[in-house]
Amino acid sequence: MIEKVEGNFIKTYRLQQSLEALERVRGEISEETYERLKALIHYRLYGEEFERSKIDEKIALAFSMGSDSTASLLILKWAGFDVVPVMVKLPQMNDVVFFRAKSYGAVFVEVPAYMEIINSQIRKRAPICGKCHSMVMDAVKGHARKEGIKIVASGDLLSIGSISIYKEEDLINLNFPAFLALDKREAIKVLGKRYALGFGCSLWKSAAKTTPILKRFGIQRVLRELRAGAIDKEIAKALIKDILRN
Repeated sequence: MIEKVEGNFIKTYRLQQSLEALERVRGEISEETYERLKALIHYRLYGEEFERSKIDEKIALAFSMGSDSTASLLILKWAGFDVVPVMVKLPQMNDVVFFRAKSYGAVFVEVPAYMEIINSQIRKRAPICGKCHSMVMDAVKGHARKEGIKIVASGDLLSIGSISIYKEEDLINLNFPAFLALDKREAIKVLGKRYALGFGCSLWKSAAKTTPILKRFGIQRVLRELRAGAIDKEIAKALIKDILRN
């Protein structure tokens, strides 16, 4: 499912940071959950096999059907966690996405006034992806609180190990790919199928046609992910070409 990070100094360092971050929240999660997350890190570092029986603690995962969140779901389930994929219903998503998400057991939530807020960002010629992400995560956290779920995971590739898991008010945030020092190519490999690379959703593409400065923000984001090691040069090139093609 996932591989050992042999000979990769940067990933090894990030995984060691994740272990330190895990220690800081140890008293906030069950000991069984702590031990299983620690075992995942050791699996990545040393290839040590571990018990993967079911754990009786739910994790709410922000789920978009993208490669990062889908890989996170598959790995967490493989490791024995009880994962609840939470998909925020956004207007740019089509029925096919919802149907496929249901097959993964997704539950659906909504963001009030979503388009009003996004259109306001577009009128200000401001980036929309960061604003969208924060609204989505707020909705997922709201669902987690409603259901009494303490751990909220995301498919965030960017965060370094030191902030891959941390306490925020009454919740534990787990940026799962960052926690395991996974990159985009590894996430795609977990899916076990071909994955079409492209930047942005249909809403972003439509907005970029009328507000071209969004393309600059998009390219900056790709380059940020490249510098962080979340993607490689080949993937970055494909994404930037997709942005410019729009």
